[in-house]
Amino acid sequence: MARRRSVHLLMTALAALLLLTGCAGTPTQSGGEHQIGGEANLQLPDLSTGHFVGDVSGTLLLGIGMGICVLGLIFGVMTYATLNRMPVHRSMREISELIYETCKAYLLQQGKFLMLLWVFIAVVIVAYYKFLVGFSWGRVAIVILFSLIGMAGSYAVAWYGIRVNTLANSRTAFASLRGKPYPVHSIPMRSGMSVGMVLISVELFMMLVILLLLPGEIAGSCFIGFAIGESLGASVLRIAGGIFTKIADIGSDLMKIVFKIKEDDARNPGVIADCTGDNAGDSVGPSADGFETYGVTGVALVTFIILGVQDPTMQVTLLVWMFVIRAVMLIASAVSYLVNDMFTRSHWGNRSHMDFEAPLTNLVWLTSIVCILFTFGTSWLLLGNVADGLWWKLSLIITCGTLAGALIPELVKVFTSTNSAHVREVVKSSRQGGASLNILSGLVAGNISGFWLGIAIVGLMGAAFGISQTGLEEFMLAPAVFAFGLVAFGFLGMGPVTIAVDSYGPVTDNAQSVYELSTIEEIDGIDAEIERDYGFVPNWDRAKQMLEENDGAGNTFKATAKPVLIGTAVVGATTMIFSIIMALTNGLTQGMENLSLLHSPFLLGLVTGGAIIFWFTGASIQAVTAGSYRAVEFIKDNIKLDGVTKASTEDSRRVVEICTQYAQKGMLNMFLAVFFATLAFAFVEPYFFIGYLVSIAIFGLYQAIFMANAGGAWDNAKKIVEVDLHAKGTPLHDATIVGDTVGDPYKDTSSVALNPVIKFTTLFGLLAVELAVSLDHRGLGGWTYVLAGGFLAVAMVFIWRSFYEMRITASMSDEPERRGLDAGESDGRETRPTPPAPDESGFAAAASPADSTMGEGEPR
Repeated sequence: MARRRSVHLLMTALAALLLLTGCAGTPTQSGGEHQIGGEANLQLPDLSTGHFVGDVSGTLLLGIGMGICVLGLIFGVMTYATLNRMPVHRSMREISELIYETCKAYLLQQGKFLMLLWVFIAVVIVAYYKFLVGFSWGRVAIVILFSLIGMAGSYAVAWYGIRVNTLANSRTAFASLRGKPYPVHSIPMRSGMSVGMVLISVELFMMLVILLLLPGEIAGSCFIGFAIGESLGASVLRIAGGIFTKIADIGSDLMKIVFKIKEDDARNPGVIADCTGDNAGDSVGPSADGFETYGVTGVALVTFIILGVQDPTMQVTLLVWMFVIRAVMLIASAVSYLVNDMFTRSHWGNRSHMDFEAPLTNLVWLTSIVCILFTFGTSWLLLGNVADGLWWKLSLIITCGTLAGALIPELVKVFTSTNSAHVREVVKSSRQGGASLNILSGLVAGNISGFWLGIAIVGLMGAAFGISQTGLEEFMLAPAVFAFGLVAFGFLGMGPVTIAVDSYGPVTDNAQSVYELSTIEEIDGIDAEIERDYGFVPNWDRAKQMLEENDGAGNTFKATAKPVLIGTAVVGATTMIFSIIMALTNGLTQGMENLSLLHSPFLLGLVTGGAIIFWFTGASIQAVTAGSYRAVEFIKDNIKLDGVTKASTEDSRRVVEICTQYAQKGMLNMFLAVFFATLAFAFVEPYFFIGYLVSIAIFGLYQAIFMANAGGAWDNAKKIVEVDLHAKGTPLHDATIVGDTVGDPYKDTSSVALNPVIKFTTLFGLLAVELAVSLDHRGLGGWTYVLAGGFLAVAMVFIWRSFYEMRITASMSDEPERRGLDAGESDGRETRPTPPAPDESGFAAAASPADSTMGEGEPR
């Protein structure tokens, strides 16, 4: 019912927009009048007119780039086949396949939901391009088609990611039984590189198809549709996945305190949901996010080159150079991985102990260095004959971004690694101060990390700005903006490796769970069976220890990818905002005084952006809190600890349903609030909207860094207690679990969702602000304020719903009100076992039926 009301509100607002645009008449364009259509009017130059390295045409070079993408796809497919053939015990394979089947069910539901939201985007596209711009139905269909292709790309790479990761998790768990650390590292690394290579290859191939195979006059439409579609897909999968995974994670983790059971206890019905969430949040979300980030940054730079570079020959030169660099960096990532793997095997292949973080660190730095060398070499070949040393200037600017891709992970490790002084400070404070000082120390780590990472990003962008002032103004308008776009481009140059080390984490996390859920140690005659069938004697204790240690490394490198992606979003948003400014100022010739604090709407936009960021982070955490409450309540009421070895499939499925329901409900409210707020603020005043976009980028950057690194510090503080101190089940462990559950939505829900939200708002804002300006040029300026008020009213409804429709429904008294997500929903509650007596943590105080919901949702 709530969803139907939401859809009704949305369709009513968009129907009004369609009616208004449909009766607005046909625009006339002349001279200096604003040309409606924006980026969709951009026409790409003929790339075959460019000649490089002697007499090689630009189209031939880009065709070779497409061939490199095909090789990248082959690499991914071969890796998939290799993983599928690796040895694994049937008990572990069954668990990993169960996780995959659950992930498939989740993704199918998200796919249907994604199509529903895409319909709304398509309505706006039709309203704008058909009725305002006057495109033919065929050209409108092209924009809509490529929005579908972009969305399908995000969805497909996310699906591929979970398939590869769920193959790798059971193989990693089984490989640990040999007692050697190298296979426990190499399998997640191989699966991660497979995801990274496929993701970047697919994205680059699709963009090259637009450049090479489609007419130049429709390429702008294709790029805009493609970027909006992939941004929509990434936003939905990232937000919903982040909510899902943390509901499941918190619900599962708290049972360790309540019932004093081990990590990933098979009797806990929340564990399968947790494993599914590891993939939904840490594989599906980052894969879609990385795909979109890579594509949107490319679209932003293509748009800049067409708008900001006046000479058609230079446009061709820069476009071909940029995409050849991308293809070459794909090769650099593959070469770096193979060299690093050879070194890792020779160095640690036969050892019994290994620093799991070391080869990941080596890979990141090696890739960065190789990418820099390839960048300079390729630029010299392609641009060496262009005046004023353009080749080395552009190479240096890209290097600022490539260095950031290696330097930022190093800074993140200072605050999140198990070897970090900040993380050990969290553990030390927890020993005497419990959960309270644990949380305060994590907040310290997050805040200080925001300072250092911010300074690093400003320093690298400042260096790029300095280089851009050494003669690039001869070739383009606003060279500093192009430089900032190239910094984001450099961030993503080592994209396959960035995605690989991020994907490493969900595999190592799931490997632990698969080991426990398989209950392989309890199988009769298992030692003899493994020795007979696989030729080795299992080392059970060493296997569990290595999986724990490797999970710590996975946690650290999951944390390192988050600031890279958010940094790319913010730096890349600068380039997209420039496109709006170019359109509004008639190529930077009119109205520049409005981009000033003296222009009040611009200042008010800056203030408004911060408000939206803080609302969004609160709303996303509220969705996790409410869903976790319901999951904890269900698990405590239905967990069976006596006489069973595994939770029932029905109970596990019910926890997955709870996670999915709250993920979709929370995501719907937040996405539609962002959607309508974007329309509203674009219609209020264009320069207000520019200030708003700048603000959400800056506020979002620091909020995301703070939350991601605070969460990473809490996560690995718990890992130190479990692995280094062997203190599971103690009050210290309980305190770190509390900190980790606070950090879970920080690092894996709110912070990571800000990245696609910033990019979607900026991309969709290109369309929205053009829509508003076009109405004004038709003499309907008064209607823009009416529509702004209407859109803002709808946005406020969903902002209100994001808390008041997501509240925990129990009373504040000891006797809770029993009800499900919606009125009349059955919660399927059964009689639960009696948990142990309360300890210092206070969580086990929920033993009696009256206390099952822990009062107001917090431990007493």
